[in-house]
Amino acid sequence: MSSKRPSTSQGGSDRRKKKYRPDGTAIHGKRNIDGPGIWVTCIKGKEKHAVGELYELFNTLGSELWPETKEGDDSDSEPEEELSIEAQIASELSAMKKPKHEQRFANCQTNTACLVFISCKPPIDPVQLVATHLRRVQETGITHTRHSLRFSPVSASCVTNIPEIQAVCRKLFEPIFGESSEKKFKYKIEMRIRNHTTITRMTLIEAIAQTIPPGHSVDLKDPELVIIVEVFKAVCGVSVVQDYNKLQRFNSVEIANKHNKSGSSDETPSRMD
Repeated sequence: MSSKRPSTSQGGSDRRKKKYRPDGTAIHGKRNIDGPGIWVTCIKGKEKHAVGELYELFNTLGSELWPETKEGDDSDSEPEEELSIEAQIASELSAMKKPKHEQRFANCQTNTACLVFISCKPPIDPVQLVATHLRRVQETGITHTRHSLRFSPVSASCVTNIPEIQAVCRKLFEPIFGESSEKKFKYKIEMRIRNHTTITRMTLIEAIAQTIPPGHSVDLKDPELVIIVEVFKAVCGVSVVQDYNKLQRFNSVEIANKHNKSGSSDETPSRMD
């Protein structure tokens, strides 16, 4: 039996047709990494374990910070006993057809040792989620994780090319650095580049700095705000965070160790078993 290839009339050519990004570069397959989300470094060889514990941690924090509301409030609907049998059946069928609950967090394959990316869906704010977790580690000395180390939130992401990165930065920075902000901040750009060689580090830093309105100043030692830039292959993620240095550059293990060495809680473990 000979196998037949799909004809162009049946959409075979459509599946093979190349797709292009706004900048004209070809898209080769679906992009797995996309923001908003959270980059997390972990112990080598423990990537799967890290994903499991991050799901548990993020779902717990997410439910606390953004409680989910039950859909389909039937308070205004007629009591079930007053509905006819046909109406009751129709109601049950309608409920069965409703889409399943959408997960707020999803692991995106990085195929890179020691590196995990968990995407977030609204209303989750990755910056607030990470900040809440790390401040609690700072207060208690408990990391709630065994294998996860540094947390880097991503508020928005795009393809790694200068025009798109600048467009994302302008939109993201406007509420913080724009004219509506009366305060002038000291800031620093914290950049990490992985598996990317097309654009240099200094080129990216200069391009992002150009998107910050005048009046704000660079402070590499004691910034009030830190602009986190994570470049991974063809994707660039950006966020703006506070207390980056105070929270040990967002390394949960270092935060816990500092807390426990300070003697504020001698018997507090650095992780929850």
